[in-house]
Amino acid sequence: MRQISDETLIDSYYKALDLRLESDFVELLLAEIHRRKLKLQVVIKNDEPLN
Repeated sequence: MRQISDETLIDSYYKALDLRLESDFVELLLAEIHRRKLKLQVVIKNDEPLN
C-alpha cells in the first residue's frame, strides 16, 4: 500500500465502491486513506463534488 500514490489510492477506493468489491478490501483501502490522513470528497451521482 505504501508504494502507491495518494491519488491512485483514492481513485482505487472510489472504483472499489463503484464495483461493489469485497467490503474487506474497501476497508483496507479506507484504513490506508485514514493512516495517510487524506481527505475524501462526497460525490453525487452525476460525479460532481458536493461543497
